[in-house]
Amino acid sequence: MSTKRREFLKLTGLAGLGVAGTGILNGFAKGDEKSSTAELPQQFQKKRFNMSGYCAPKLDTVRVGFIGLGRRGPGHAIEISKIEGTSIAALCDIRPELVHATKEKVSDHNPTLYSGDENAWKRLCEQKDIDLVYVATPWHLHAPMALYAMEQGKHVAIEVPGVITMDECWQLVETSERTRKHCMYLENCCYDFFELLTLNMARQNYFGEIVHAEGAYIHDLLELNFNKNYYWNMWRLKENMRKGNLYPGHGLGPVAQILNINRGDKMNSLVSMSSDDFMMGAKAKELAATDDFFKPYANKTYRGNMNTSIIRTNNGKTIMLQHDVTSPRIYSRLHLISGTKGAAQKYPLPGRISTGHSDWLSEKEMKAIELKYEPQIVKKIGELAKKIGGHDGIDFLMNWRLIDCLRNGLPLDIDVYDTAAWSAIGPLSEKSVAKGSSPIEIPDFTNGAWKTNKPVDILLEKGGNTKIKI
Repeated sequence: MSTKRREFLKLTGLAGLGVAGTGILNGFAKGDEKSSTAELPQQFQKKRFNMSGYCAPKLDTVRVGFIGLGRRGPGHAIEISKIEGTSIAALCDIRPELVHATKEKVSDHNPTLYSGDENAWKRLCEQKDIDLVYVATPWHLHAPMALYAMEQGKHVAIEVPGVITMDECWQLVETSERTRKHCMYLENCCYDFFELLTLNMARQNYFGEIVHAEGAYIHDLLELNFNKNYYWNMWRLKENMRKGNLYPGHGLGPVAQILNINRGDKMNSLVSMSSDDFMMGAKAKELAATDDFFKPYANKTYRGNMNTSIIRTNNGKTIMLQHDVTSPRIYSRLHLISGTKGAAQKYPLPGRISTGHSDWLSEKEMKAIELKYEPQIVKKIGELAKKIGGHDGIDFLMNWRLIDCLRNGLPLDIDVYDTAAWSAIGPLSEKSVAKGSSPIEIPDFTNGAWKTNKPVDILLEKGGNTKIKI
């Protein structure tokens, strides 16, 4: 067993729980070498419990613990505290000051506090009166924390970009199926208003047969990645030493739902290409010339400015994803849907709709479309979400919907197969780049169940009775 995998087991404590003895880890080659379902360990070839459409027992009160209170965790805790039928049961961060600061922001609740050492998060997971654990820590910690939480009987919600190796993707699937605990990828862009609108329109066949989709995350984070005080222990800069699409979910999640990925179609293969790095290495050397702190980063190899990945699905559809977080470009989360009857595109703003002709619909026609196809979830709490939640309300829509599903015993909009498949684009794109942009197979995490799985009910046909505290 490789040193990396020994450290993984040690960190999670899974060896003591018997998970390693199942042979799952031993069935994988180093890193992400195994990417074909046919090459996977024998237990993944057998019939397994299907978490797609799974309805966990209803929870009158969803008791939530939060691990990681740096950039994203506090916002989630504050928003959850405003939803009926929730209890902030625990808060955890290695930095005590962040735990106490977050506690002050959810003063109506009385959470247990964990901090001070690197294993504090395990004690949170072991706390009996917790139903759901939010993981909002540096990326390399997502998998061990999510796995341990599910082993302790908790549902899990993982911040983007999910997990970062193929081993971790399969570990999430195996553990979720065995424990029957949800593992949700917290992709807030799936709950953005234009994305929800186009999902509803696609469900009602407005665009005809969808043949192609595009998504992107283009965001100039160069200065933030080198900011000593923004990301704890410079963790995000270190992640950017990998070459590929390291942050696929913002672009992929919404279009995957529109294409019914894992629910009638699946991603088959990808080809990924990265430009050279023209900025991060130079920035590191520039800073190191006047600040010794940056000298360890001055001679590292960083991801290229732009990564473009092309995915082909089983049903012959294509997806183009782009990722660039260093170039001085205008922010874009491109969302493009192209069908046999029409198309939609957001970025540049505002979002536009076309009916197959050369021009976009007029402003008046767009308003009529928005009125006709506005999803129930947006009609119900859209305006309130904008007042309460981050990222113009989409964070709150996501958090409210998750809690509402758990309280009503409904399937989650984003299940463990989505979490694994969307996360897998990261390591698989790295592999394609390393192999000269060779095609790489994308495994079927559903074990064939995608053929009969039903599309998600994100549009709020059921549930929706969870109130909001003003």
